[in-house]
Amino acid sequence: MASQPPFDELGAHVSAAGGVANAPGRARDIESVVLQLFTKQPNRWAEPVVDDETAQAFRDAREDHEIQVAGAHDSYLINLSSPKEELWGRSLRSFTAELNRCTRLGLDFLVTHPGNATDGDMEAGIRRNAEGVQRALEAVGEGPTRILLELTAGSGTSVGASFENLAAILEGIPDGLQERVGVCFDTCHAYAAGYDLVEDWDGVWDDFQRILGLERLGLIHMNDSKHPLGSNKDRHEHLGEGHLGAKPFLRLARDERLRDVPKILETPKDDDVVTSDLRNLGLLREARRADP
Repeated sequence: MASQPPFDELGAHVSAAGGVANAPGRARDIESVVLQLFTKQPNRWAEPVVDDETAQAFRDAREDHEIQVAGAHDSYLINLSSPKEELWGRSLRSFTAELNRCTRLGLDFLVTHPGNATDGDMEAGIRRNAEGVQRALEAVGEGPTRILLELTAGSGTSVGASFENLAAILEGIPDGLQERVGVCFDTCHAYAAGYDLVEDWDGVWDDFQRILGLERLGLIHMNDSKHPLGSNKDRHEHLGEGHLGAKPFLRLARDERLRDVPKILETPKDDDVVTSDLRNLGLLREARRADP
């Protein structure tokens, strides 16, 4: 294998169609060494098992394509904040299986939505979420995968739409497991939740540092928003084509505080996946090459 290229932290969520071993090649099709994938169909409860052959094939492909950071997003069905005992138990089993697959594949991170406290009791939902994360980590044991709690858009009874919510979940996890958890910051979700990345970029990140600490930041999802500030609607748009516009993404590309944090596109793929991702990544890459 050739020596690794310099770290370019810009990547995308890529398809694992045909098997997870196909994902690293798709990342390199968009000139990236960073990727996110699904280890299963995200809208089904079925839990595939990663056997030794599959794990080795992925690891080999990752090495062959010089992928430096790889992670997964968990199932959309999981709700570790649910007050319903049956759903919470099923969610815990699914989340534990997801973490186990990630560990076997050697993935660096697992992004999870904190879920919904459908009884309206946010504090109880936060406690349930922290317990679920703790139990999954203890069940799977040591491994390379860091769980990243994703900031949510704040619709309905959603847990995790504020830095304070995320901090409370993290505080509920025992000290011995703290190094295995962190935060994923989604630009669309943040804007929808009321964090004004357009007019108050530095203020938002100052608040993040004060409440969570930048050392907790494990990943950034780069998405424009189809809806305005504070809408609480999670609808992604191409970079520069939504209500966020190009300005915050140009700031993102140049902000040295965030330079080494992996960044993943979850923007629309349109008819041509590679062209769509290259166009979105191009906005950031051009900003890097241009004078600030």
